[in-house]
Amino acid sequence: MLLVLDQAVKTWVQHAIPRGGSIHGLPLPGVFEVTLQYNEGIAFGFLQGKGRLLAPIAIAIAGITAWYSFKHPKESLLTHVAMALLAAGALGNLWDRIFQGRVTDMFWFRKINFPVFNVADSCITIATILLIFTWFGAAEQAKKAQPVITETPTPGTE
Repeated sequence: MLLVLDQAVKTWVQHAIPRGGSIHGLPLPGVFEVTLQYNEGIAFGFLQGKGRLLAPIAIAIAGITAWYSFKHPKESLLTHVAMALLAAGALGNLWDRIFQGRVTDMFWFRKINFPVFNVADSCITIATILLIFTWFGAAEQAKKAQPVITETPTPGTE
């Protein structure tokens, strides 16, 4: 579903906005805008022209996340949601790289000049946040589950 949403938004933006243009500064002029940009590299515009090199990595990410979810059905719901988001994001940008040779980006926090991103990027970011949250939560639970050992003085050694 997220992969379909990602591709639908990208298609809509490609038909509604000229490259580098925006929808009259909407939805929040000067703060957050929908614009059209293309990225032929990787995250934040690094390695321009080499984005297709990420194809094996994206396929691996999608495969590993699916495998993990199937092999660990008792993991938390947040973990499974994060795995689905991560796979959807990787596949959404992979689709663009394979069929267009570049990734379509459209969301821009103009106020802070944050790099333009898309639905797939958002999925990857949210997945990362969820995984960090669940890992820290699991570490805290493990820490609390450890027995507390206290030393009792041996008689006559005080």
